[in-house]
Amino acid sequence: MLGAMRIIDAASNRAREALRTLEDIARFVLDDPDLTRRVKDLRHDLATSLAGIDALRRLAARDTPGDVGTSIKASGEFDRSSVDDIAAAAGGRLTEALRSLEEAAKCVAGADARAVERVRYQAYTLERDLRLRLAGGRAPQWRLCVLITESLCTHLPWKEVARRSLEGGADCLQLREKSVEGGLLADRAEWLVRMARPFGASIIVNDRPDVALLAGAAGVHVGRHDLSVLQVRRIAGASLLVGVSTSSPEEAAAARAAGADYCGIGPMFPTTTKHKPIIAGPEALKACLALPGMLPHLAIGGITPDTIGPLLAAGVRGVAVSSCVCGSPDPAETCRRLRAALGS
Repeated sequence: MLGAMRIIDAASNRAREALRTLEDIARFVLDDPDLTRRVKDLRHDLATSLAGIDALRRLAARDTPGDVGTSIKASGEFDRSSVDDIAAAAGGRLTEALRSLEEAAKCVAGADARAVERVRYQAYTLERDLRLRLAGGRAPQWRLCVLITESLCTHLPWKEVARRSLEGGADCLQLREKSVEGGLLADRAEWLVRMARPFGASIIVNDRPDVALLAGAAGVHVGRHDLSVLQVRRIAGASLLVGVSTSSPEEAAAARAAGADYCGIGPMFPTTTKHKPIIAGPEALKACLALPGMLPHLAIGGITPDTIGPLLAAGVRGVAVSSCVCGSPDPAETCRRLRAALGS
């Protein structure tokens, strides 16, 4: 019985320490109130599961000087290269400690092994959500993204529009072709990746993580009715940046919480490219940019060199455009005007 009590004391200490580490990451690195609250709640649930154990018996069983494990160190135990490494170590320590605690609780009076089991299952989900959240926000803050759609290229072939967009200063191109099937779409994406490489520009594929992976694109952009960020991660892991369409601060915050790498915010103005019943407008952009830990963003929808002014006043750092460049007789000049308005 003394051995089981020592396990409970040591395992509960490890679990509490790991939870405190995860809480500090949620609080001070991610600025995420929801994750912070969830970790706090889990610490409370853990304490409740052990409340029936005589605290003095547990303390009396503690023998740190006589613990043979204190002098045994694993290789790499003191090596961490990122906050995610810290979170991974804390998450692993938490769930392992909870499993040990649960088993020992089965033979100690007053311990609630079933309650510990519930905490362990919650810990698995917490670790997933926190580390997916840490994995997000990796996109650069692009200044100008041009969405390439062949049907909108009324003056020049789509390949020429793409090339001239890059020459005019676009640092990102998104391939958005709803009606082009997989094989041809992959061919187009691969061509864009090769063509954009000398410019140092990123290529994003709309909706299709499989095509983005095959083409070696930087990422994929998904809308409200496409795959979720979590589903894309199941397919691509960390291999793709994931962008999400949003239209409000609440949706932008949800995209951040889901682990998105950037968000599109819009529509800013009425647009003929994609009908939207509600116009988010510059005020929604301003509210999104005020969010703590806001993701890299691209304002989108009806943006032209003539309409960008209110977005600049709202603090925009990047825009995505489509018809104003694709339908321009001089895509490079249109891009240069947009880049000049955005500044360096």
